Amino acid sequence: MSELLNVDLAVARIVSDIRPVESENISIYDALGRVLANDIDAPLDLPIFANSSMDGYAVVSTDVEGASDVNPITLPVVMDIPAGYAPKTALKPGQAARIMTGAPIPQGADAVIPVENTDAHWGEAATNHQVVRVFQSVNPGANIRLPGEDVTKGQRIFTKGWVLRPQDIGMLAALGCAELSVYRRPKVAVLSSGDELVSIHDPLTPGKIRDSNSFILSNLVRQYGGEVFNFPIARDTKDSIRAMFDAAVAKKPDMIVTSAGVSVGAADLIKQLLSQMGKVDFWRINIRPGKPLAYGQLAGIPFFGLPGNPVSAMVTFDVFVRPALMKMIGRNSDVPIRQAKLKESVKSDGRRTYMRVKLEYNDDGELWASTTGTQSSGALMSMVLADGLLILPENITKTQIGDVFPVRLLKEV
Repeated sequence: MSELLNVDLAVARIVSDIRPVESENISIYDALGRVLANDIDAPLDLPIFANSSMDGYAVVSTDVEGASDVNPITLPVVMDIPAGYAPKTALKPGQAARIMTGAPIPQGADAVIPVENTDAHWGEAATNHQVVRVFQSVNPGANIRLPGEDVTKGQRIFTKGWVLRPQDIGMLAALGCAELSVYRRPKVAVLSSGDELVSIHDPLTPGKIRDSNSFILSNLVRQYGGEVFNFPIARDTKDSIRAMFDAAVAKKPDMIVTSAGVSVGAADLIKQLLSQMGKVDFWRINIRPGKPLAYGQLAGIPFFGLPGNPVSAMVTFDVFVRPALMKMIGRNSDVPIRQAKLKESVKSDGRRTYMRVKLEYNDDGELWASTTGTQSSGALMSMVLADGLLILPENITKTQIGDVFPVRLLKEV
C-alpha cells in the first residue's frame, strides 16, 4: 500500500498548480463580495470641501469669544446654507450663517456653533428670525470637517485581492468609482455519481439515498466566489461517468469537483477513469476524514475527486479545494484559527484529524471545544452543529481534558 501523503504537502502541490483567473470590469452595483484585481488609490480628497459636522451657525470664532449663558453674544443671520448648496457670498466678521450638517463652510467662517448652544429658530420659524444669540465660545476649526480629513487624494484605499463589503462599496461610490476591475468568478463543474443516489425531486425507493453532496459542494463553491455547473447524477458504469466527464469538459470550467468513486471498491470508478482520460497527481492523504482524495487534471483542468461521505466531502473541500479557489480569485487562503481546550478526551488513529466541535467561552474567557457527537464521516448532523474543525496533528492518538488544539472556524464564535 502506498504511503499516505502529508496534508500540507498536498495543499502546497495543489496551490502551486493553480493560476488566477482573468479580470473583468463590472458595475459598482454588482460589486458586493467580488475581489479587486488591482489596487485603488483615491482620485480626490474626502471630504471634497470643508463642511459642517453638525447643524448650527457658521461664525468667525473671535466674534463669539467669551460667550456664555450669562453673557450671550448676538449676531445677525445673513444667510442659510442647506446641504447640497454652495454659499454665494463670504461671511464677514460680526455675522453668522445658519448651516446644516454637510453643507459647505462659507468663506470667512472658521467655526460652527452647535445649534444647542444658541437660541436658534429653525424651520418656518427661522424665516423672519434675523439674529441668533450664542451661549458658548468656540475655537477656530470647531465642528468643521476639512478637505482630505478622511481620505487624501492619491492615498491607497484598497489593495489587489480585497473582498468588497458594503462599507467598501460605499467608499468607492463616494470616490466616484462606478466601474471596477475584479477577478471573474471561477467556473466550477460539480459532479455526483453513484447507483445509490437519486435527485431531490425523485421518490426514495429501497436502497436509495438523496444526493446531498452536490448541494453541499455547489454552495461551498458559491460561498467562496465561484459559479457552478451542475450535471445529472452519473451511474456506476464507465460509460456513464465518461459521458459525465465529457459533458463537464465541454463547459470549459476552471475546476472540476466530484464526490464518491475515489476509494478502492469495485464500483469506485472516478479515479480509474481520471487516470485513463487525464492524469492523477496524487491519491490518498494522511487525513481523517477524507483519506481517499484524488487530485489531478482532466483535459488540463484541475480535478478534485472528493470522498462520497458528506462530512469527508466537506472537510476535504475546506482543506484542499478552498485554497485553490482562493488563489484563482487572488484571495489570501488563510482561515480563521482559534486555540481551544478540549472538554473531553478523544482518540485518533494517528492521521491528521479534523473533529467537528462546538465552541463556548467559560467565565474566565477561555475557549473550550466539545465534539458534536459521533464523528462518523457520514453523520451530516455533526457538521450542522459544528462551530469549527478541531485539528489533531499527525501521530496524536489520544488526548486529555484541557489539552489545547487549533480550531478552523466554520463560523464566528
